Amino acid sequence: MMIKTAGLFDVQVNGFAGVDFNDATLQPEQLTLALEAMLATGVTSCLPTLITADMPTLRRRFLALDKAVAASPLARVMVPGYHLEGPFLNPQDGYAGCHPPQAMAAPDAALIAQLQQTLSRPILKITYAPEFDPEGEFADAMSAAGIVLAVGHSMATAEQITRAVEHGVTMSTHLGNGIPRLLPKFDNTLVAQATNDNLFAGLIADGLHIPPAALKMLLRCKTTSRAILVTDATSAAGGLNPGHYVFADQTIELSADGVVRMPGSPYLAGSSLTLDNAIRNLLRWQLASFAQAIAMSSDNPRRLLEPALRRHNITLPDGEVVWNDDHHIESVRVGDIYRQYAMTEQTT
Repeated sequence: MMIKTAGLFDVQVNGFAGVDFNDATLQPEQLTLALEAMLATGVTSCLPTLITADMPTLRRRFLALDKAVAASPLARVMVPGYHLEGPFLNPQDGYAGCHPPQAMAAPDAALIAQLQQTLSRPILKITYAPEFDPEGEFADAMSAAGIVLAVGHSMATAEQITRAVEHGVTMSTHLGNGIPRLLPKFDNTLVAQATNDNLFAGLIADGLHIPPAALKMLLRCKTTSRAILVTDATSAAGGLNPGHYVFADQTIELSADGVVRMPGSPYLAGSSLTLDNAIRNLLRWQLASFAQAIAMSSDNPRRLLEPALRRHNITLPDGEVVWNDDHHIESVRVGDIYRQYAMTEQTT
């Protein structure tokens, strides 16, 4: 029996299929290759994600990405805008993760305006640490500019999270990650974000970033109505062989068990997850129904971004995924683009 659903929407993806979206020399054919591979996983819309760098580097990376999107027919359909994760993050060890601390800076709306001026498509989402925006001025400016603001790589307290939400912050980026391994038992940013009912939560359901038992707890806090499945995928994602890949001018290593790290580092560096595998993981761990998992990877990201899309007069193309009884993908359509897949080509 075939099951039809809406297309999936990944709001945090750094690269795919050997292609790094943070590459300042990114070419349209490379981007198309990555998006074709993502389309085969059911993703019909995505926000390519650029991470922390100094402003000259960010400008070069955004220009390359934006030019590649404009020159790729598939990208023009699948990419409504971009996600900037940083550089306004917490540089302390454990919070910075694989982001370069030396490139981090205080939130600055003028810098975002400068970046936007050079782009044909908007920055629709920014991840930042709200403890460096105590009066909410940056959050206010981003809300006025039609940008979704998310908490990430942050040690913000419950009080700071509440204040950030009052100024328009609506999401936690990869909740449970971008924080140290050791935290105060209760008074910590993970609890503060998980228990705030006004925040959507991005969740990387690979069993590596969040163990299944912890994911169960976070889903109970957020409920499936406020949870969003994301991949945080890198160039190492998409069923590639173990080995070394490039992520934002850094070498990352994909191990045989699917973990992506900086070589010799304990910190994760994005993931090798695909969004269809995230859905199957939730089913295998009995954490959600298929309909709920689809909502978390399709309906919920659209609800999160709806104000930003409306502000920029962006209408997402209609997308449809056809699944078989084992919840593997048989075909995908986005706009007028249609792909049918042989089962031997499916990722596991």
